[in-house]
Formats: sequence, structure tokens, C-alpha cells
Amino acid sequence: MSGSTGRPGTPAPIASLHNPRVLAAVRLRDRRRRDETGLTIVDGAREVSRAVGAGVAVEEVFVCPSRLTSDEARSALEALVRAGVRPWQVTPAVLDKVAFGERSEGLVAVVRIPDTSLDRLERLGLPPEPLIGVVESVEKPGNLGAILRSADGAGLDALIAAEPRTDLFNPNVIRASLGTVFTVRLAAASTAATLAWLRARQVRIVAARPDARHLASETDLRGSVALVLGSESEGLSEAWDAPDVVPVRLPMLGVADSLNVAAAAAVLFYEARRQRGMPTA
Repeated sequence: MSGSTGRPGTPAPIASLHNPRVLAAVRLRDRRRRDETGLTIVDGAREVSRAVGAGVAVEEVFVCPSRLTSDEARSALEALVRAGVRPWQVTPAVLDKVAFGERSEGLVAVVRIPDTSLDRLERLGLPPEPLIGVVESVEKPGNLGAILRSADGAGLDALIAAEPRTDLFNPNVIRASLGTVFTVRLAAASTAATLAWLRARQVRIVAARPDARHLASETDLRGSVALVLGSESEGLSEAWDAPDVVPVRLPMLGVADSLNVAAAAAVLFYEARRQRGMPTA
């Protein structure tokens, strides 16, 4: 039946906005549906490429050939085909329906959400003296995505979202992170579980606080260290106000007493990288 399959080589792509596959993908905009299915949407060539490169399970892909104009998008599609994924061809209207954002690069993937348990960090393996980021109760997907980009750029060994208030694979997180959400070692856990995990591994805990006496640049951030930041609205919870937690601050020379959490994370991560030097391997 014309237009019913949309597979490459068939005469007509999927054109109906009510196609069951299309509707199932659109429902993944809702967090409850993502939680129920364990699936999410990846919109964008770079993001799709990084998901495939990280070995994320791709369930299906929607492709609009007339929109597939960049080399990056074509490379992403080629990587999917090499991975054994058969894309569904769709019309521009259907792609616009499935795509999460306004930017469209001709393909949208539905992928299985990776495991984000602390146990997975153990399975993936961490170096003897890891540099770990911890963010508590961050709400905005854009902030979480930006923090992931900074964690990737500064070469952190892992990022833990304690008490996350947005799902880590929200399509907006994926887009804001430029797909680094798939490449950074990432976990989510309660604050209590995160603290217990760090302490059990003798990771020194350094927490960013506006009222701290010492600057981060005056504090030794080498060795096995976790850099902890809280949400902009509430800061860190009382659980981080413990004798074994080292408070530090960033210099604030104007009237504001703190930075946006994503900006603060970038400064803190790169200060640690400066102190530790560039990786040798």
C-alpha cells in the first residue's frame, strides 16, 4: 500500500501524521511516557552520531531525504545503517511532527535510555584518582545539558546527578549537551546514596558554596575529588554540610553573589583541570 512502509527503496515515504510509529515517537515528548517505555528522542545529526558512537541502542530512525543536506547528517545516517538500523523515510511534515525542537537536520532517532545507576560507573571503570562532578537538584534541562558539555570538555571521569528534577535523557538535555550526555559517564542517585558511594571510595568531597571562606583556586583539587554544586534556587542541601565536605567559593567581584549553576560548574571543572594538568593518555 503506497506510503505505508516508508522504507528506503519504496516509492512513497510515511506521510500520515497519524501513523502509529509517528504517534509513538511524538508521545516521547512526555516524561511519563519516556519513563514507561525507557525510550527517548534524539533530534540532530551530531547528537545521533554520538549516541551511535557510544553504543546506545537505536530502536528506529525517521529520515526526510530532502532535509538531509549536511555532510554531518549524511554521516550520521551512514553510521546508523552500518549499525544495522533501517530508517523510515518520512515527509517534511511528519519529520516536523516527530522532531523535538525547531532545528531539523533531516533525521530523528528513537533510542533506548542508557542505564544511569551508580553500579554502571563501577562496570565502566574509573581511574584510580577520578575527577567527578556532582550536581544536586538541577531543574532546567538546558543547565544540565550545559554542565554535561563542560564535564566533557574538562575531561571529568564521571558526572552524578543527585536528586535530579529532570530526567537525564530529556530531549532538551540531549540537545543542550550536543550529545555528550551519551559520552560522559553519567549516573543518577539520591543525595544519600551519592554521599555513601563517594565516601566508600574515599573520594574527597569539595562543595561550591557562596559563603565559603576559601576560593576554589586556593584549594587542592588534585587526586580523587568530587566537585559538588547545587541548584540555583535552593543551593546544596544540608546533607553536604558535613565535616568531611570542603566548602569552596568562586570569586564574585560584582553585586551578584553567585553564578548560574552551569557557568559555575564550567569554572570549577576547568580550575580542577588546570591544577591537575592535561591528561597524558
